[in-house]
Amino acid sequence: MSDKSKSAAAGHATRPKVVIERTYRAKVGDLWELWTTKQGFESWWGPDGFRVEVHALEARLGGTLHYDMIADSPEMIAAMKQMGHPTSHEVRARFTEIKPHDRLAITNVIDFLPRVKPYESTIAAEFFPSGETVRMVVTLDPMHDEEFTKMQTEGFTSQLSKLDKRYGGEKR
Repeated sequence: MSDKSKSAAAGHATRPKVVIERTYRAKVGDLWELWTTKQGFESWWGPDGFRVEVHALEARLGGTLHYDMIADSPEMIAAMKQMGHPTSHEVRARFTEIKPHDRLAITNVIDFLPRVKPYESTIAAEFFPSGETVRMVVTLDPMHDEEFTKMQTEGFTSQLSKLDKRYGGEKR
């Protein structure tokens, strides 16, 4: 491993996880379905300007999550082309934790970034129902460097805005 690769790997392991919270006027079952069904996942996953097409979603421990992330707005398509990135990429992941209506974790294989050695990154979501609301706490592993961690955080916040509009989300 080169010094640069060792440094990147060490930085990934030592940077803090990113925590994003929202409170929604929703039922926990409705939010759970957004993470665990093809129709639910496709309805909100991906930052503004992107959509996903799910090929497999098996919401069970060790179950497969396989989808394409696709730029679908003219602005995003142009931006991706300008950066020299494809307008879509395949994502392979697996469910590494499932506690229905309580907590789930999805571990993604990050193997679509040029010049970056593939690695795994986990997204965990916890649900805390209270009366007519549910607090959802999402924890993201840091990416391989600070710039991509920032982009990941902005992207995930953007995709949560879809749920904010649907369920009147309150940021924390």
